[in-house]
Amino acid sequence: MTSSAATLNVSDRLDLARDIMTIGRVRHLPVVLDGRVVGIVSQRDLFRASISSVLKAAPAAELEWLSKIPICDVMSKPVYTAQASWPLRRAVNLMVEKRIGCLPVVEDGTLIGLLSESDCLRLLVERLGHGDAASGDQPETVRP
Repeated sequence: MTSSAATLNVSDRLDLARDIMTIGRVRHLPVVLDGRVVGIVSQRDLFRASISSVLKAAPAAELEWLSKIPICDVMSKPVYTAQASWPLRRAVNLMVEKRIGCLPVVEDGTLIGLLSESDCLRLLVERLGHGDAASGDQPETVRP
């Protein structure tokens, strides 16, 4: 889980989301209102709202367009969340079942972090790294 996740407010505009995603190299931003998660904006949401993909607009024109679109108009809602006390398997199963790339993690209804596909893949790499040919362990394979 990433505990220092950037967030958006429902009154923010899409140009801010684009800037945060670009600078921070993130794909998902929780949208909060009074500390509670009320939606999420993904790169996919940003892409759908962007005119550049359709009109091949210059970056300045795209930024001007995005500055007019409120986050609340494009955010995904309702948003699925995970409780901080959940086992990781339960959170990952929910991500797979709902076909989502991240889960905001909440405690007492307040956002405390974000669990992303990348977090899960980093854990997988760490776990797979414990078995190697030198120790006699068989390496994992993609196909059983």
